[in-house]
Amino acid sequence: MKLRYMTLLITILVGTALVGTAISAQDNDLKFKLKPGASGKLCLNCHVDLQDTVKKPFVHTPLKKGDCVGCHSPHTSSHGKLLAAETGNICSLCHKGMIPAAARSVHKVVAEGNCMKCHDPHASTIKYNLVKGGNDLCFGCHKEMGETVAKAKFKHSPVGKGCLTCHDPHASAKGPFLLKNDVPALCVGCHKTDKPLFMKAHMNYPVANSRCTSCHDPHGSDVAGILYNNVHKPVSRKMCNQCHEEPTSATPLKMKRVGMETCKACHSDMLTRTLGKNRVHWPLFSKKGCLTCHNPHASQRKGLLVGNMINVCGSCHKDTIRRQEKSVTKHKPIMEGNCIACHDPHSSDNLFLANNSSIIDLCGKCHDWQKHSTHPIGDKLKDPRNKNLTMQCLSCHRSHGTEHQHFIPFATTSELCTQCHESFKR
Repeated sequence: MKLRYMTLLITILVGTALVGTAISAQDNDLKFKLKPGASGKLCLNCHVDLQDTVKKPFVHTPLKKGDCVGCHSPHTSSHGKLLAAETGNICSLCHKGMIPAAARSVHKVVAEGNCMKCHDPHASTIKYNLVKGGNDLCFGCHKEMGETVAKAKFKHSPVGKGCLTCHDPHASAKGPFLLKNDVPALCVGCHKTDKPLFMKAHMNYPVANSRCTSCHDPHGSDVAGILYNNVHKPVSRKMCNQCHEEPTSATPLKMKRVGMETCKACHSDMLTRTLGKNRVHWPLFSKKGCLTCHNPHASQRKGLLVGNMINVCGSCHKDTIRRQEKSVTKHKPIMEGNCIACHDPHSSDNLFLANNSSIIDLCGKCHDWQKHSTHPIGDKLKDPRNKNLTMQCLSCHRSHGTEHQHFIPFATTSELCTQCHESFKR
């Protein structure tokens, strides 16, 4: 009796599921009052090019089911290609949850809804309807990275297997840069830190919990061990104990000295010159000292900088970077991330750590037009607005940009000029 009851119940449930599926497949036919099957098959009568498309190995599920109106309106639409929603939103109608609620990093194309930069909305010869296969897809946008990887003398093997070995193509809740896990957890998944060979390579220092990317380039480099191309001499010479306690001590990774005192042992001449000037860049006196801007192990960049100059300087001088971003006219040195074109990063005898005591001469290094045609400027000319100041380039221009043309602080040139030439005010 009980068995018969269970059999009957299963039959009813299966039957209900099949009816539900049938109704689901007919939803769009009913919604638009279409003839049975007209939501897809009828479309192919006109869109003959899609008849070959659907023969590809990987077909988008709605098209495979003959459900074109799952994405397109059959009559009219406010969106291009008769789409049922904006291009940036159409995919998310079905593919929800591509971005985790607490995402630490999101792929720009996903955030912008540009799914079709990577996926073909109809069909493809590549799994997941990708428009290109393997790293070719990623390097289509990340061209510089592709060139760097191709040229690298020592290649990181996961890169050859594919970017998705380490990165999530949509978003990551665990790490920056779309990493599937944060460093070092991602790295130790392959590199066993307790192996003798690994320990020997790291001079027996316990680096299992250290950030691997402070020394190694995860994509490949021209230096053995895929260290970044610019390696600090103590690291290249395996002299870790020059800065750190011995690997056998209770605190092997502890620095022997703090702040600039660590660097002073080797760079004493440089620090003597730096500290001998009137104005010293304040990070040198901080607890981190030189390490505020420089990596003590290795770097992709000259001078062992921890990042490109815009990011390094901008980490403290956020207001200056924001001003440049909003500026109508861009100052070339800032655009190129070359702050040291005008400023000394360590110390100077000049205001604002300028490279030259004369603002006129400093600007004149690039703007040679001032040598033959310029507003009267120089030490002998006082600023009419403030007798304590002389007329120079910054009297009229803001070197980091303004919301007006030519770095001027007013909407029009006449407004600027009449600040001094009051008789010409209208």
